[in-house]
Amino acid sequence: MHAVKALKVEYCGEWYTVETDRTFTIGRDADLTIDENPYLHRVFLTLTFEFGLWWLSNVGQLLAATVSDATGSVQAWVAPGAKLPLVFQQVQVIFSAGATTYEFAVHAEEDFYNTSLTATTTDGGTTIMPVALTSTQRLLVLSLAERVLLQPSAGRATVPTSAEAAARLGWSMTTFNRKLDNVCEKLDRLGVDGLRGGRGKLATNRRMRLVEYAVATRLVSADDLPLLDRAEPAAADAAE
Repeated sequence: MHAVKALKVEYCGEWYTVETDRTFTIGRDADLTIDENPYLHRVFLTLTFEFGLWWLSNVGQLLAATVSDATGSVQAWVAPGAKLPLVFQQVQVIFSAGATTYEFAVHAEEDFYNTSLTATTTDGGTTIMPVALTSTQRLLVLSLAERVLLQPSAGRATVPTSAEAAARLGWSMTTFNRKLDNVCEKLDRLGVDGLRGGRGKLATNRRMRLVEYAVATRLVSADDLPLLDRAEPAAADAAE
């Protein structure tokens, strides 16, 4: 029988070992202490080895996590009470608590399940994603995800308020909110969870969820950040 090796978890430049014979906890007061953020559950996520698979479980009551493979081509939204088998050699886990977004990586020492990570790329090496954003929609997403994308490794970053992001772009709040609504509605129609609130309204925390999804799926990347400095303030008002 194949001997299963321990997992490695990377967060803020530190590495943690997850053994097969015990539950590894992640949260405010856990084996991996993410932060003292009061919005974060004491124990939010767990990693366990059961039935021949590694599992990520959400044992919190309010927060959800976004999980993606190394290419960003596969992503899942893990709601409270849900558990997900980790079948890829490397996965990224992203979640938000309050105004802060956190990210950590889980590494297997080998591709035990013989999965295949593939992504179609253009000649320039950019992953072709199923979501087509307009130039101004991409700028909006970048303005919200900028601090997360600037991190040298998986860790923590705050997501700007709508007013801060609008100022970064030189847009009016009316323009920014209209574009934010448009992007969230587009992704909601494509089946992205967490962007729709009750009674047909967009979720109040949609900025955080939008950043999680965009970073997890490589909808935007650090390579796109120079676009922010070339943004024309008037372009958003002229473009639809």
